[in-house]
Amino acid sequence: MSTFPVPLSGAKAPTLMWAHEHDVEHAALQQLRNIAALPWVRGLRVMPDVHLGKGATVGSVIAMKDAVSPNAVGVDIGCGMIGVRTSLTAADLPDDLGPLRSAVEAAVPVGFRMHDEPVDLTRLRPVGGGGGRFASGTDQFWSRFDALHHGVRGREARARRQLGTLGGGNHFIELCVDDADTVWLQLHSGSRNIGKELAERHVAEAKGLDHNLDLPDRDLAVLLAGTPQMDAYLHDLRWAQEYAARSRAVMMSLVVEQVRRFFTAARPTFDEAVNVHHNYVAVEHVDGEELIVTRKGAIRAGSGELGLIPGSMGTGSYVVRGLGNEASYWSASHGAGRRMSRNKARRTFTVEDLAAQTDGVECRKDAGVVDEIPAAYKDLDQVIAAQTDLVEVVARLRTLMCVKG
Repeated sequence: MSTFPVPLSGAKAPTLMWAHEHDVEHAALQQLRNIAALPWVRGLRVMPDVHLGKGATVGSVIAMKDAVSPNAVGVDIGCGMIGVRTSLTAADLPDDLGPLRSAVEAAVPVGFRMHDEPVDLTRLRPVGGGGGRFASGTDQFWSRFDALHHGVRGREARARRQLGTLGGGNHFIELCVDDADTVWLQLHSGSRNIGKELAERHVAEAKGLDHNLDLPDRDLAVLLAGTPQMDAYLHDLRWAQEYAARSRAVMMSLVVEQVRRFFTAARPTFDEAVNVHHNYVAVEHVDGEELIVTRKGAIRAGSGELGLIPGSMGTGSYVVRGLGNEASYWSASHGAGRRMSRNKARRTFTVEDLAAQTDGVECRKDAGVVDEIPAAYKDLDQVIAAQTDLVEVVARLRTLMCVKG
């Protein structure tokens, strides 16, 4: 039986944690207390992968009345996971996955790279999506671009070329096997530069509003319901969330094309994809009120809802099903969560450490990704064990190939 949740000491608004205070960095605890002190916050829920973020803590679920804080969502609006189970098994895989990794890296630009031209969506089919095509609804989606924040005018061509690209940091594409040796494909990415630019512009405007001038942390600046600033932010946020989901779906189809090409004889099939945000906003009914719920580094875990909780590069992931725990605001963790900063990871670990910790995984093993080394993250199994009242495990995935930006 779970020992969680536990209350956060010194928090003004009701705050429940699926982590012990002694396991959370002091700065993150103070950040949580700052959030709970905001007059618009009705409640705060803290996931077991909790760690310090900009303004709002990563691994936090915040329920506000008639207000939203852009940094409670984060700059990578709509960041999330997509995963799909295949008909392939471990027996179908070659001993060397290097050529497949190279093919995926050629098909999906990583890091700061983007497509030379926007992906031709008319030739792509959504994975497991029946007879539909990505081109459906595309014109209507892009027609909304000109109504976004004036500061991103002129960015449409770049946004179109970045659709279906991975980015860097903790984003990845993986080939995994579950305990039954069934092959899964999954990837983690968000709204790329356009989401970041939209978020930063709305944060800057929020910081200048009078009601935010006396906040304990100006990065927690909020926008209030009924104001043009909040209406504009929510409008842009919804567009960026859709961009992120579309981008993940396009990437998965590009990856599937390569898998089909490499395993022609096996004639692989693919289940319907699971595509979930973990940096987003939703209006939900909480304790009898209609509240604005922000999840930053948290997934929705309503009863029966499927989710993906990844670790760091090479450490695998979990496919989970939500238990609909109302106490957590129907939420669960988004991953393992960092236990040290990127700079500290670079100072602490070497390329040799990275190679040792990713032994048996086909992936980059160079200085450019040392900050993503598994030891820089919390233990994924422990994170899952802390939320047995939030999700049930559907499958445990073991990573065999990982593409990083």
